[in-house]
Amino acid sequence: MLIPLGAALSLMPFMSTGVALLSGVLVALGVGNPYGELTRRATHTLLALAVVGLGAGMDLRVVVAVGAHGVLYTVTGIAVCLLLGALLARMLGVSREAGLLISIGTAICGGSAIAAVVPVLRPKEQEVTVALGTVFLLNAVALFVFPAVGHAVGLDAHQFGLWSALAIHDTSSVVGASMQYGPKALEVATSVKLARALWIVPLTVAVGMWRRRTGGAVPRGKASRPWFILGFIVAAALVTWMPVLQPAGHLLAALSQRALVLTLFLIGANLTRSAVRAVGVRPLAQGLGLWGCMASLSLGAIAFHLIA
Repeated sequence: MLIPLGAALSLMPFMSTGVALLSGVLVALGVGNPYGELTRRATHTLLALAVVGLGAGMDLRVVVAVGAHGVLYTVTGIAVCLLLGALLARMLGVSREAGLLISIGTAICGGSAIAAVVPVLRPKEQEVTVALGTVFLLNAVALFVFPAVGHAVGLDAHQFGLWSALAIHDTSSVVGASMQYGPKALEVATSVKLARALWIVPLTVAVGMWRRRTGGAVPRGKASRPWFILGFIVAAALVTWMPVLQPAGHLLAALSQRALVLTLFLIGANLTRSAVRAVGVRPLAQGLGLWGCMASLSLGAIAFHLIA
């Protein structure tokens, strides 16, 4: 009963993103989640729909400008993250595949990026569980820590939106954290994060080529494409170029924000005790060290106006 009740409460205006996520975690760790398979499937669908709906409340011209402006430091950030991740994995004795999955999840968009490269990397199931658990734990922490740090160091809405998009793993927590900082932060964070997510496809191709060259099994299958990004762009285009749709667009965006809160509750409810136990000290140390480096580097670059 607690899962359906928590899901219903997540749709109420008084439920914040952080409280929703924490509630889901407490339910999962406290009494378990009997609807695990259902909630796992629902999170992917709800997140995609929520992101598309958020596009209906944004100006496409601003979205394109922000996304295009962030291409250079997005590419640089991904390259630096993968390099640091490989070094940390080797230093800490984390397996090659698990270390790469954690690095990819940190570099692009968390669990979505990890799931995308699994068909071509073909790691062991345990390695996937370890990587997802590591990224999820840090992603959950970010939802609470980032807004507090942003206010403490005096980031404005634009700066915080940029920082959260560059340094928080999953799209869900990027949007959840930036929602707490205001509409401008949400617009910047969503635009930059979705532009970053597009790199899932070329990175997957690169991973497949690397797998062949290192003598691994021939990759089977292909990565899932982030098609929801196209939906986001279409929704933003409709309300931008057809002003008559803007009132409906703003309503849809507001509903999508509530859907995102529900998504975060379900994500929290998917954190099982077995997933926490499976993470292990070394992968968690790699994930934490890598995340700390990338968050600090990107925050410093923003604070000193190296990126804006």
